[in-house]
Amino acid sequence: MKKIFLLITVLSLFSACNDADFDINRDPDNLSPNGVSLKTELPAGLVGVAGAQGSYYALIGGFWSQYWTQSNSANQYKEIDDYSIGTDDYTGGWTAMYDALGDIRNVKKLANQQENWNYYLIATTMEVYSSQIMADFYDQIPYTEANNVNILTPHFQGGQEVYDLMVADLKDALGKDLSTSNGDAPGTDDFVFGGNMDNWTAFANTLLLKLYLRQTEARPTVAQDGITDLLTSGATFLNTDAAITQFEDAPNRSNPLYESDRRQLNVATNLRASRTLHSFFTENSDPRKDFYYEAGNPLNQGDFNNNVGSSTISVVHLEATTPVYFMSREESLFLQAEALERYAGGVGAKEKYEAGVAANFARYKELVGGVPTPLNATPFLTSGGAYEYPSSGNFNDKLKSIITQKWVSGFPGNGFEMFFEHNRTGFPAESAVPQSSTSYVAGEFAYSVNGTTAGLFPKRVVFPSNVTSVNPNAPTLVKVEIPVWWDVN
Repeated sequence: MKKIFLLITVLSLFSACNDADFDINRDPDNLSPNGVSLKTELPAGLVGVAGAQGSYYALIGGFWSQYWTQSNSANQYKEIDDYSIGTDDYTGGWTAMYDALGDIRNVKKLANQQENWNYYLIATTMEVYSSQIMADFYDQIPYTEANNVNILTPHFQGGQEVYDLMVADLKDALGKDLSTSNGDAPGTDDFVFGGNMDNWTAFANTLLLKLYLRQTEARPTVAQDGITDLLTSGATFLNTDAAITQFEDAPNRSNPLYESDRRQLNVATNLRASRTLHSFFTENSDPRKDFYYEAGNPLNQGDFNNNVGSSTISVVHLEATTPVYFMSREESLFLQAEALERYAGGVGAKEKYEAGVAANFARYKELVGGVPTPLNATPFLTSGGAYEYPSSGNFNDKLKSIITQKWVSGFPGNGFEMFFEHNRTGFPAESAVPQSSTSYVAGEFAYSVNGTTAGLFPKRVVFPSNVTSVNPNAPTLVKVEIPVWWDVN
């Protein structure tokens, strides 16, 4: 069902773009790999990535970053919430992402042949972006041989090797002279930036920054050298959202998470407020809570067998028109803040942190005198405010503030990225007591009440059966509680 939704959404958004090069009666996946127009296949890849990320992996990420928990009056997502997700669960996520990567990689191949460096940079950035998600969830993935019609059983490569290849690919694309690009220039077919190549360059640089930061614990020298080079080279970083924004409140045209969880299931109450994030908001009197959650009380993480009346438990607030963010402005700002603290003596880090918090507050509007007004972060950031930057603290104090606010800002669709960051940095901290305890600290990650991994938090997703059953090169299954290569905490 979700696979059908993704295709319909691709076709719907194409139709809305009114692109003369696109025939909505043809599935982009069935077009000739060598005869398809770049303007036709690029949006298919972009929307395909948004669909895979924004439904399958957004759901998992939201549970494992503890934005939400399974309702105690339903059982749709119990296997995610209790960490028992297996080989037959969410096989569609892998398929959908690699299907989208097929379009993206074909754009890259054709753009390289045509020396169309604009499309080459776009395709390479999206290839790396999508592969990073898969590598961080599964550790080993097909990369070099993936999406090759002549290789039906691609070899898997280890996460560290994939990271080196992704870095090399981004540097290659960033090294092209866009002023010499041949052929068509991207325009309305570029659903993310509308053909603004300065933004694509900034996105690629910021993605490179993220890849280096992800390696701070596993390969500190690689991380330091790479980030120092970026900071000293004058690289531009993203100062706007890299996002798909064209969703409508209509069947098959809405945000993938809303479409798959709310509209297709015809159940609006599966996802309930996790005490983890809900309590953090309550503790800090944070007005964003009212935009993340409906009225009611939170549920302890994974406590889906609780018999308390479900009508009293807060439902997660989702909207049909919420964009799918490949990278938000605030994520870029928080990445820059951490990099400056680590490798530039902290100069400018406070300003980037405060801009990131302010940007996330400003996404939400409250009525002031009858006028919709963005939430104001200033009282929280000034001296004595709940989110004041700990300028006089040590590095861990500063990193905690940066990662905590990054975690908050990833709601609702980018929880997977915050799950990765939690595994890398240890923030938010993991509670030593259950959330039912009076000594529970608001905002700390809590082991699922019905967890199946003997007290160990999930660290990865297992390979799906539609991969292991057909590809003899698929690695041996690894349990969800085993860390991926860069997670050495």
